[in-house]
Amino acid sequence: MTDLLYSDTEEALRENVRQLFAERCPPETVTKSYDFPPQDFSPVWHTLAAELGVAGLLVPESLGGAGAGAREAAVVMEEIGRAVAPVPFLSSAVVATVALLTAGDTETVSALACGEVTAALVVPLTTAPWDAVTGLPGADGLSGVVNTVAGAAEADVLVVPVAGVDGVELHTVSRDATGVDVSPVLALDMTRPLADVRFSGAASRRVGAGADAITAALQLGVALLAAEQLGLMQWCFDTTLRYVKERKQFGRAIGSYQAIKHRLADLWFEVSSATSAARYAADTNARGDQDSAVAASVAQAFCSGAAVHAAEECVQLHGGIGMTWEYPAHLYLKRAKSDQLAFGTEYRHRSRLAELVDLPVS
Repeated sequence: MTDLLYSDTEEALRENVRQLFAERCPPETVTKSYDFPPQDFSPVWHTLAAELGVAGLLVPESLGGAGAGAREAAVVMEEIGRAVAPVPFLSSAVVATVALLTAGDTETVSALACGEVTAALVVPLTTAPWDAVTGLPGADGLSGVVNTVAGAAEADVLVVPVAGVDGVELHTVSRDATGVDVSPVLALDMTRPLADVRFSGAASRRVGAGADAITAALQLGVALLAAEQLGLMQWCFDTTLRYVKERKQFGRAIGSYQAIKHRLADLWFEVSSATSAARYAADTNARGDQDSAVAASVAQAFCSGAAVHAAEECVQLHGGIGMTWEYPAHLYLKRAKSDQLAFGTEYRHRSRLAELVDLPVS
């Protein structure tokens, strides 16, 4: 039975995560992600991962995790989107963890669950769940380059697709190992750092078969990315609504003008629709529903563009202050645009939906 309402447990988790971000990741601090050198947010991630235990949300209790599911992880992602928090939850606690779990790893997953280490799946951030991942040559040590990998610079362990005799395999290698070079790249959204990863004969450990593991990890990544986009939209809407009630022009609040009311009404409708789409995507994944792939692509196809629209409206309706570096609206626009390219664009998800529901080509 589908239930999209938040449980008491989920609300308690939200409250704890939100409080942490309010204390440790206020907008003026997050903006320092763009400084050189950028501010180190690893203490925030350690608190989130180890003390609040969110790194092990998707890990079974037998391996030291919380034994939770996609719904709880979605709540964390909503709060990450609301705060534009520069933490590697998506890349490590979701994508890398699910890939290792599906491939049959236990050792690394246990270390990830307790927050001892952080991991990253070495595929480009733009990779969609249905994309073919061929893997790097690994017969004589890992060799090759993978560009625009999310979370690689913060990771202790790299989870690498490798071309094996019987298909793609997953291998693990330490980021600091000989023959591994991780080079941060300049990105539009520096709160989710990207890096190019180069291997030159690096020794690695085989974990297991990789094709299904990669698909499962990226499929959940798509669903939970929609939750992040929802949290981002909610912040943009709430902040803009509060601002137009307070900002006065010609002796009256600008929110009393009909044109502004219409734009906010449209935005409220988009946020409400995004809530349903994102929650359904998380719920179907948590229940192992056969509709999970469809739900994830529906959520991403809608939430991706809606999040950008919400961030644009936030900037524009704030007027001049919305364009300034000091005001955090630009952080949300950059994250929304970056998310729009992650795990497949909205156009690609619409095309994928046509295949999933057997929609004939006109």
